[in-house]
Amino acid sequence: MTHGLPHKNIIKMAKELKEMTSRSENYSQWYNDLVVKADLAEQSAVRGCMVIKPYGYAIWEKMQRVLDDMFKQTGVQNAYFPLLIPKSFLCKEAEHVEGFAKECAVVTHYRLKNDPNGNGVVVDPEARLEEELIVRPTSETIIWNTYKNWIHSWRDLPLLCNQWCNVMRWEMRTRLFLRTSEFLWQEGHTAHATSEEAAAKAMEMINVYGDFAENWMAVPVIKGPKSPNERFAGAVDTFTIEAMMQDGKALQAGTSHFLGQNFAKAFDVTYVNKENKEEYVWATSWGVSTRLMGALIMTHSDDNGLVLPPKLAPIQVVIVPIFKKAEELAAIDAKVAEWTKALRAKGISVKYDNADNKRPGFKFSEYELKGIPVRLALGARDMENGTIEVMRRDTLTKETVSQEGIVEYVENLLNDIQDNIFAKAKAMRDGYIRRVDTWDEFKVEIEKGGFLLCHWDGTTETEERIKDETKATIRCIPFEAMDPEDLKPGVDMVTGKPSARRVLFARSY
Repeated sequence: MTHGLPHKNIIKMAKELKEMTSRSENYSQWYNDLVVKADLAEQSAVRGCMVIKPYGYAIWEKMQRVLDDMFKQTGVQNAYFPLLIPKSFLCKEAEHVEGFAKECAVVTHYRLKNDPNGNGVVVDPEARLEEELIVRPTSETIIWNTYKNWIHSWRDLPLLCNQWCNVMRWEMRTRLFLRTSEFLWQEGHTAHATSEEAAAKAMEMINVYGDFAENWMAVPVIKGPKSPNERFAGAVDTFTIEAMMQDGKALQAGTSHFLGQNFAKAFDVTYVNKENKEEYVWATSWGVSTRLMGALIMTHSDDNGLVLPPKLAPIQVVIVPIFKKAEELAAIDAKVAEWTKALRAKGISVKYDNADNKRPGFKFSEYELKGIPVRLALGARDMENGTIEVMRRDTLTKETVSQEGIVEYVENLLNDIQDNIFAKAKAMRDGYIRRVDTWDEFKVEIEKGGFLLCHWDGTTETEERIKDETKATIRCIPFEAMDPEDLKPGVDMVTGKPSARRVLFARSY
């Protein structure tokens, strides 16, 4: 029984769902097609900005909820700071302003008025601000100006705050989720009494990000400090988690910064220590953004659509009835109601799609495209035989199983899918890691994509030459070596100068 859409329209819609560029044909276009066709996001009327649609936002909400809990377990509290930052604040930390100057959106006026010539509204020239305001590209400056009023003695430390907000960085080349002028993120900002305590916090947070990426997103990452040339503007040290996408490009998925006393000195944030002496505080900042959505999509998905890890899927199980008569549907409805209640009691999100305006085949295509991890199909014959068809999205395999114990079966299957998705992504990533010893070999291998472990002499000049000639950058200096040989001294592949150890190069998003 299928009412509503005419049959030819259903065929047309099903065809459109499948008409997606393949990864092998054009990976970039495949990604753009998938984001739009899976109803995750779309371009907005404002150039470089995006509309995150409900299904895409539901994934982000799950990420946000998990990360928020993880932050709070480390003692962090949420706060909120203004969107607009006085221009003078950005001038106080020279390296910081230099790092963001070219990306800043500037507010110069505070009022519009009707055009006397009748051409709509215009900026009122008499409403110019005394000082321009910057739409936050990041919030270090306004937060440290605020912390000056909150911190007085050692009893006020550590101060551990995070905010969930939007930021604006005026990007010239944008791509949904990966790089947009406005994006959503969280930014943590902490103040500490000692250098050691701040450095430990920066490390703790990069490990939180690594844990989230691997155990929730099922995305394997390599953690380590950035080279001095790649550090965050104004940081003493930047730590990163680097992921590998299916096309062989790296993606920086999260960063944590040890800021030393740079911002404390710029904004005169001091505290009186236990010896009654005044000292500058020590700082960290750390953040992840909706770029994680891009990492999730590009790491796992295939030519049929999204592949979502069960832990982050808005809908983990969808149940589709196959029926011809109303009484058949009524019997299926009653059975599914039992399962739905039991699955939800285990914290599993379920959708029962018994709407009669789409054929089952169209529903199958739609849920496959949206990456729902488990699909159950139940028809009149299944009801007679006590069976049910189960399809897992990660492998696109189906099997018919007994209805008895189906709740426990699905629960175990979701865990297996989560583990399998991670294992598949890790095998892909590991297959992209190679060791290269010569400059000629590097220039050939970098064209194939992936991570290249190479010796580097530690100079910015060599790093810049490699970047200029190959578009490859040092992604990080890995904390953990995949091979003990990577930690042994050698010679730089470009200059032949001594190198302390191998570092990780790649082209990146």
